Amino acid sequence: MSSLLVTNPATDILITIVDGDEPADVRAKYQAARAAQPGWAALPLADRLACLRRFRAELAEESPKLARTLTQEVGKPLQQSFNELKGTLERLDFFLTETESALRDETVRSPAAGSPLTELITHVPLGVVANISAWNYPYFVGSNVFVPALLAGNAVLYKPSEFATLTGLAITRLLHSSGVPKHVFAPVIGPGKIGEALLEQPVDGIFFTGSYATGRKIARRAAGRMIKLQLELGGKDPAYVCPDADVSMAAASLADGAFYNTGQSCCSVERIYVHEQVYAAFVSKFVAEVKKFRVGNPMKPDVYIGPLTRRPQIKVLDEQIADARRKGARVLLGGQRRAKHHGSYYQPTVLVDVNHRMKVMKEESFGPIIGIMSAKDDAHAVELMNDSAYGLTAAVYSRDEGRARTILSRVNSGTAYWNCCDRVSPHLPWSGTGHSGIGLTLSKYGIRAFTRPRAWHLREY
Repeated sequence: MSSLLVTNPATDILITIVDGDEPADVRAKYQAARAAQPGWAALPLADRLACLRRFRAELAEESPKLARTLTQEVGKPLQQSFNELKGTLERLDFFLTETESALRDETVRSPAAGSPLTELITHVPLGVVANISAWNYPYFVGSNVFVPALLAGNAVLYKPSEFATLTGLAITRLLHSSGVPKHVFAPVIGPGKIGEALLEQPVDGIFFTGSYATGRKIARRAAGRMIKLQLELGGKDPAYVCPDADVSMAAASLADGAFYNTGQSCCSVERIYVHEQVYAAFVSKFVAEVKKFRVGNPMKPDVYIGPLTRRPQIKVLDEQIADARRKGARVLLGGQRRAKHHGSYYQPTVLVDVNHRMKVMKEESFGPIIGIMSAKDDAHAVELMNDSAYGLTAAVYSRDEGRARTILSRVNSGTAYWNCCDRVSPHLPWSGTGHSGIGLTLSKYGIRAFTRPRAWHLREY
């Protein structure tokens, strides 16, 4: 058994040491899950729903403690940790309400007069699935997978990120105490090598949330295995402010969209394009908004910007800013890590005079920095928004819905926002194009993603 060190990114202080898995443990957990899955799938859906309802109740009851644990291990500001748990309860409500109808048998053809044939579709669980989850929203991105997977009758081998291990173990404890058998939901604890051991198991589906680089490696490992593969990857999400927009509202909304969770969200706004007629006014108001964000101890309720969860990301941000400066960008705010402070803090950073020769406008930042660029007109903005290998979300700010929808219809993205950004609804599918991944979660489509349709041709004699 290996050991995993859990460190607070705000203080660099060791929180605890957790027992991790070895490859042999992963194999044993897979075998136990394979044996347990048929019994779980054979339970009436009502029984599985009852387990998840108890899980929801326990999650709600323990939310204050769970929020503090989340903040301590990933550095998410405490109020934002509370927000994530509250939002998770709402997602659970969606799954608990909609799963029965999403998985109901579908009769697509009934016997007509003189014909004995019935055509029917049922939804069959995949079997045993691997859920390799992320640290930035461990409750959100985890529950998007393991909740519908369990409700559909699958067993889940759940690997929380090594940066959110305590949260992953808390989720496991609550699911088990709610009645989900321990072999049906089994945590796989450890660093990347344990994730690799999980991928070696003959699972029936792989569901990963994380970076494009890691997702690409997983896709290569899964190639030729003929199993379900779903990759929820990164983004370089653009927004465009039209000349008719409410500039004050757009600035406030986009500042929050760029810097919430310290910019560590796949759907954080990472590129802003502003029509040249309102560019100067927007930049002024945007900078004023960012100056309001308090940086500091994430356990304090009024702190908005916490530390980066992963210290190596500081180097990524430094390189992007240095590259931008060399190529003519100006830094209006920030531009470096926070001096004289323990932990992995980075100053909220705003750059202007940027262009697409700069890394900051092309490569995912995943931190509290943003580039703002002028656009000549709507066509120019569309060209700039589409100049990316990613395609997760895109936003347009305008008083004219028709104008916004016309622009957004020409942009490659899985999600489109009008006068809003950086939000996810359980009622709508969450997906991306290009380097933002394949497959989807959420909505009824996201429930059915953990099943395969079985076609029935039934002839009565």
